Amino acid sequence: MITAYVYQNRKLTVHELTIHDSLPDSTLWLDMKKPNEDERLWLRRFSAEDVPDEEDINEIEASARFFQSKDGLHINSLFPQRFGTEVRGINVSFNLRTDFLLTIREDDVGLIRLLRNYLRLGRLDITTPQGLMLELFNLKVDYLSDLIEDVYSVLESVGEDVFENEELDDVFKLITLQEDSNGKIRLSLLDTQRSLRYMQRYYREHLSEENVKDLREMLSDIESLMPHSQFIFDKLNFLLDAAMGFSGLQQNKIIKIFSVAAVVFLPPTVIASSYGMNFANMPELDWQFGYPMAIGMMLASAAGTYLFFKRKGWL
Repeated sequence: MITAYVYQNRKLTVHELTIHDSLPDSTLWLDMKKPNEDERLWLRRFSAEDVPDEEDINEIEASARFFQSKDGLHINSLFPQRFGTEVRGINVSFNLRTDFLLTIREDDVGLIRLLRNYLRLGRLDITTPQGLMLELFNLKVDYLSDLIEDVYSVLESVGEDVFENEELDDVFKLITLQEDSNGKIRLSLLDTQRSLRYMQRYYREHLSEENVKDLREMLSDIESLMPHSQFIFDKLNFLLDAAMGFSGLQQNKIIKIFSVAAVVFLPPTVIASSYGMNFANMPELDWQFGYPMAIGMMLASAAGTYLFFKRKGWL
């Protein structure tokens, strides 16, 4: 799908293009979602370099994620996206040219939808592709901050469940899920930091003073979010250790109950075994009160053992 955002007469209009259309004049942003081979060939007509495919966009080497070419600045950046309770990272390819911004992605990105709505409603006064790209990164940093707050809120409830919920399976799953989410958030923060620093170092002459100011503020925000992310990792480790310890205590209580039960019933078992040997010369076999006596001895031995444990405070 090809979407062109055209800025004319201080008004932004949205155009859904096909491979039979030409690129409109005054295009500020060209967004391509899951482009097929024909759409890549269409884009190749006004590109000096090869159009990146999915493998190129997901490349992890720094030289493939941040570079400049005849088509301008190229940055592949990782954007967070919620899928239910999970957080996933989606790579977006940015090609910042002198006249427009080109983005290529293989999946839906909520922040791009948000930016599109802002532009349609006229809530953003952006007239340059550089400003458009920095605004999208600014939305990304704000969203990462919100995700960190969400993870922290979830961990607060998990801390209560660790000591109140005897069934800890769901607690362990939730801790694991939040650890994975926080890892994706931190990875996205680091990726954004690298992208912005690359722009600050190698693309600064193409940015306005306002763009440079926004870039510095975003880097400052990322620096302030890093300790929060590390704090969440520490809290996750603490909750995991606490849950493991509490689970161990519960298991110890169960083992303790079985151990005490085994010891309490050991004397009665010895008495019952003694009178179950059926030797010929056992005086109690012919005694009228032998059976009640054996039962009484077993009950008395069990009660005595229980009272002994109780007095010692082992129960």
